[in-house]
Order: sequence, then C-alpha cells, then structure tokens
Amino acid sequence: LVFTEEDKYGLYSNLLFKYFLAEGIVCGHDLFVASAKEHPDNILKELPAPLLDDACRKELEDEAAAVKNPEGSQDSMKIAWRYQNLPKMETSPTTYTKFGHYYDISKKMSPELCQSVKWHSFYLHEELSSEPEVKTWNMNSGYARLLQSIHRIISQEGFDGSDPQKKPRNILRIGIQSLGSVLWGDDVCCSDAPEDPHSLTKFLYVLRGLLRKSLSACIVTMPAHLIQNKAIMERVTNLSDMVVGLESFIGSERETNPLYKDYHGLVHVRQIPRLNSLICDVSDTKDLAFRLKRKLFTIE
Repeated sequence: LVFTEEDKYGLYSNLLFKYFLAEGIVCGHDLFVASAKEHPDNILKELPAPLLDDACRKELEDEAAAVKNPEGSQDSMKIAWRYQNLPKMETSPTTYTKFGHYYDISKKMSPELCQSVKWHSFYLHEELSSEPEVKTWNMNSGYARLLQSIHRIISQEGFDGSDPQKKPRNILRIGIQSLGSVLWGDDVCCSDAPEDPHSLTKFLYVLRGLLRKSLSACIVTMPAHLIQNKAIMERVTNLSDMVVGLESFIGSERETNPLYKDYHGLVHVRQIPRLNSLICDVSDTKDLAFRLKRKLFTIE
C-alpha cells in the first residue's frame, strides 16, 4: 500500500498517480481505478505515453543536455582539433539507468494500448446513485462500497490465488484518488474533531488485509494538508507500507528562493516498507526534490 500525501493543488500527486497506472498498462497488469472527483475513464484517457527504449534514451540524453547547457552548444565546442575525434569518455556515472519504463507527459497514451489490459472503474457518484445508501461495518458508505468492489474483483478475477491452474496469474493495480476528501462523504478534512474519525482508518485496515492476501498493489492519494487532526494522520501512516509526501513550491516563499530555482517541489519520504520486521526503515537521502520538465517528471 503506497500512500501519497497530495501537494496543495494536487498537480504533481495526480501525475504520480497516472505514472503508477501507466506502468501497470505497459506491464500488462489489470487496473482498478477509484475516484470521487474525476471519472476513471477520463483519468485513463490522460495517461502519459510510454517511451520505447531507443526513443527513451534519446529523450533522456536531450533533457540532460538541455539542463547542462541551456544556452545552446554554439560556443561550447572550442576545443583543440586533435581532441575532437577521440571517443568520448564517461567521467561521471552514466546518466541513463533503466528501471521500469519512462513516459512522455506531453503525449497521451494511445487508446489501443489502454484497451490492451482489463480495467475496472469505480466512480463514487455512479455507485451511490445506483443503490440506496448502506452503512456497513460502521463505516462511511462510500468506503464500504469501494471495499465491496475491490473484494469482488479480487475474488472473481482470481487475484486471491483461487483456480491458479485455470487462469493465467496476473497482478491487480489499484489506484484510489483523493481518499478522505469531502467528495467521499468524509469529514476528516473539514474539522479538527470529525464526527466519524475512524471510517478512514477502518477502510485502510481492511484494504491492507485484502492486499496482503491477494496479488495486488495499491496507490492512495490523500489531501493530507487539509487534515487538521494529526492523530488521524499518524494512524493512516501506520496503516500504510510506504508513505511519500509531495510539497509544491507554488504560492510559497520557496518559489522565489534561489536555492530551489531549478525545482518545483520537495519529496518527503515518510516511511519505507520493511516487511516481516518490527522496525521501520529510515531513508538515507532526506533531501529529494522534483521538477516537471517539458516531457519528463523527475525526482532528484
């Protein structure tokens, strides 16, 4: 369970969310997308286009060259003629390392590629209008519906390991957008003492149980900056495996700070998974920043 604290305007966390789903499509995983804000069909139409290996190498090298030499290379080639045709030596560690896939955020993923995998959607307003409200497990009805849908897909599509001989095994990638926001019918973002402070933690507890016993991974984004009750955020962190926070510079004094002039925000790694261990891991690198280039979103 990967938990992402949204940046103030949700611009960059939304991008991270789409990267997670796009990687699922490129890897051939099944998708389950849940939202109360934006229709899942629209989210899937907006996924970034994958860069194939050769194009990817070229894009990354172009981006790296643009960063190193933004003014252009007309005046940078004044070197002695006898060095000109020597093979270039790599002085720093190679800039290109392949991990997963890379995406061009200036282009949309082709509809053919999107349709190549099975995906399921959960749009809260459609779900609530189709059936009368039910309050099960002493939980907010939106969360209860979402858990029922996830459970149904895990069991019906065989992600719980049932009939492994009959079905080819695959992974289910679950994306839940802006959980805990007012649109889900939860008031944890509205007041310091919400009426129903435990719905969210119950939901995450059950969700984590479903993830543990099935072949599935989940990303949840949440407007954590709106939650005034810090105890709720502590519980949410404890119920997640990995917690990452995005802090955007938009509208803050850091936007004009020369130290951060090349970046658009900071990445806070709050928690890293240590499965089957009682202690939590602490990241070696504390100072991570992200920037949104023309085509790539990078964390450095």
